[in-house]
Amino acid sequence: MERLTIQATRRTMTGKKVSKLRAEGKTPAILYGRSLKEPIPVSMERTDLSKVLRKSSYSSLITVNVDGEEHNTLVRDFQIDKLRGDLTHVDFLVVSLTERVKAEVRVVLEGKAPAVITSGGLLVPGLERVEVESLPQDLPEHFVVDVSNLVEFGDAIFVRDLAVTENVTILSDLDALIVVASAPVMEAVEEVTAVAEGVPGAEGVVPVEGAVEGEGVAPAAGATPAAGAPSPTAGPTPPPTKEKGAKPRVDKEKGKGGRGR
Repeated sequence: MERLTIQATRRTMTGKKVSKLRAEGKTPAILYGRSLKEPIPVSMERTDLSKVLRKSSYSSLITVNVDGEEHNTLVRDFQIDKLRGDLTHVDFLVVSLTERVKAEVRVVLEGKAPAVITSGGLLVPGLERVEVESLPQDLPEHFVVDVSNLVEFGDAIFVRDLAVTENVTILSDLDALIVVASAPVMEAVEEVTAVAEGVPGAEGVVPVEGAVEGEGVAPAAGATPAAGAPSPTAGPTPPPTKEKGAKPRVDKEKGKGGRGR
């Protein structure tokens, strides 16, 4: 693995004041870890930091030189401006080369699966990262998974199939899926279509998952509704509407006599 190094300078600006650093083309960062008495706030040249991070991963050992003092670190988190795409902050974990650490190692799929090339299947990925534990300098940069052994539909590769050295311990579930060769989706569609073609009046009908027989199904053309069954277009009887400008009806019989004098 390539040894990565970046220069950093201690900073006194914190909180909202760091916006001034970003305007100067710098990225605020923080170094923390058990070997430090307290976290070290630093700033780095944004361009240099971006180049280093493009070459690294969460398992890459990065040497941060803070005013002449070197620290072995792992990237633990970073933030990016969603509009500009610039790095806005990075967290570095300071580690000891004599103590084991945990890290996530990304999975890289390589090769061509016969189930895809010859049978038109699909590769369905599972875990993209696998958690491991080892000394910082022994952390693998990534796991390479060869998919050329996926010959038939259903062939799969699991975490337990990954090749690791004796110095590395896998912490993720060994039965977790990495990748599987799956049958093409069109096969399922064709099967449903073939069944529908054998049913009179089923042309163009698409089955709905969870549908209950008799519910939400329109009657066939020309079918006569059963006795007592409500019309599919019938609805509640609307209340009578008052004609615009009409005067209210007065019952003359009830109006006789009026109020007592």
